[in-house]
Parts: sequence; C-alpha cells; structure tokens
Amino acid sequence: MPTQPRAPQAQPTLANTNRWSTRSLVTMALLCALGVLLSFVEFPLLPGVTWRKYDASAVPALISGFAFGPGGGIAVGIVGAAIHGILFADFSGAVMNMLVVSAFVGPSAWLWRGSAPGRVASLAAGCACMVVFAVLGNLVITPAWLGVPLDAVVAMIVPVLVPFNALKAVLNAVLGAAVYRAVRPLLDREGIGAGQEGRSHG
Repeated sequence: MPTQPRAPQAQPTLANTNRWSTRSLVTMALLCALGVLLSFVEFPLLPGVTWRKYDASAVPALISGFAFGPGGGIAVGIVGAAIHGILFADFSGAVMNMLVVSAFVGPSAWLWRGSAPGRVASLAAGCACMVVFAVLGNLVITPAWLGVPLDAVVAMIVPVLVPFNALKAVLNAVLGAAVYRAVRPLLDREGIGAGQEGRSHG
C-alpha cells in the first residue's frame, strides 16, 4: 500500500517574554548614559558642608521608573551608579548610590498615580525612603569602608545627613516629575513605555 505523504508540521516558535520592547530598552540605555553624565556635574547644597555634593544623576532613573515601572527605574539607577563607581574607582560610593537611588525610585514609581495628590504622595514616599536609607547606609558603609568612627557618623545625622538628603530628594523629585511631564507626550507618540502608563497618569 503506498504511504501517504506526511503533512508538514508547524515549527515551534519562541514567544517574546521581554516586558520591554527594543525601543524601550534603547531609551533606558540613553537615560542611563544621561545619568552618568549628570553625575559629573555636582555642587554643595548645605553651607559649610562642601564634602556633600548634589548631582542630578537620579533624575533619569526616576523618569525611567515613571515610564517603564519600578524595575526599569531601579535598573537605570543601579547601572549608572555602577558605571560612575568604576570610572572613579569608588566602590563604597557606588554601593551607597545604588542603595539610595533604589530606595528613592522604587516607591516613587510604584505608587505613581494619575491624580496630583497621588503623584505628590508617591514622591513624598520616595523622598522619605531615600532619607532613611541614606542615613542607614552611612551608619554601615561609612565606618566599614572609610574608617570613620561610628560616633562621628551618628553626630552628623541631624545637622548634615537628614537635611542634605531631604533637600537632595526634593530636588530630584521636582526635576524628575517636571521633565517627565514634559517628555511624556513624546514617549506616548513614539509608543515608548510600559505598564506604568496603565495607571491613568494625568
């Protein structure tokens, strides 16, 4: 009996499980590069405290968090902090920056909502977390890696660490929200962004 020709079988295909499109990943990479560049522009915030300087490197990470979700924002912040630490051979500073930017961007992006009060509350939560983790990080990292006595770090909490990081967080929040509001129409038009846009941003 002649054999029947076998019907061609469909080849299995691999589904794209990446939550971010290629265009979104490119945008995140550009934001990361911008954060690294901004880390070179720094200036003191508190009079007489010249060793504590502000830079706006966390702003691109916050924008990435608003556009692509907390994971995207934290990824941009951590990679940028790592690159800056490698360029300056500053391991302890890189670890501190990773901790602080994650504490700031994560809650801000996670709680971001469409209403103005919701946005303010999300940024306030991010600022509060940033201050808390900055203080805790200094209590651990500064004595361990820089050899500064713990008592000296504790003495700086109220006059230096809290006001500096609070002011730094507020500047980051204001700049990040303002820039994101300005560029969001462009991101929407280009189809760039992830699930955060589904949270009814205003």
